Amino acid sequence: MTTGQAITLRCFGQLAPARDDLIAIYSDVRAELLHLPNYAVPAFTERLDRHANAPGWAVVLAYADDGEAVGYAYGNVIDSDDRWWKRVAPTPASKYIDRPAVALKELGVRVPWRKTGTARRLHDSLLAAYVNEPYVTLMVNPAAGDGKVQRLYESWGYWSIGTSQPSPESPVLTVMIRPTLGRSSLA
Repeated sequence: MTTGQAITLRCFGQLAPARDDLIAIYSDVRAELLHLPNYAVPAFTERLDRHANAPGWAVVLAYADDGEAVGYAYGNVIDSDDRWWKRVAPTPASKYIDRPAVALKELGVRVPWRKTGTARRLHDSLLAAYVNEPYVTLMVNPAAGDGKVQRLYESWGYWSIGTSQPSPESPVLTVMIRPTLGRSSLA
């Protein structure tokens, strides 16, 4: 990141205007993993297209001053019957799934903009779009960054509630949850 270069956040409720930027950022962020079937660009685009058709889907993109897309966060609303919850072991407590929740499906920031607060700004901006859901949940590879990514989420108030393996090609992921913004009294 160039010293003093600011970012601008843009929120989209539809995939079309954000799709190319999302794929470009993803390809850069996951470059070292693209040879693995679960992380390959075609697998990501299939998931992206499916996720974008889910209820309450939204994405926030970060752009540098020069217009380069540098990060993204997207998610959607899930209810107790969503396959997200059905793959979590052990079964999550009913207080987490009795009401719709936000599933943070992807969060990625290009290397030059990491450790600048961009990821947290994307995260918080995305969650601000959801006012009726008491919890946000995500899945993280516990080995990512030698555990640094999971520890980052813990520092943002997330805690582990189980594990999930979304597909046979996927690693076993840690499922985490926390109250959405402005709901810190829930536990």
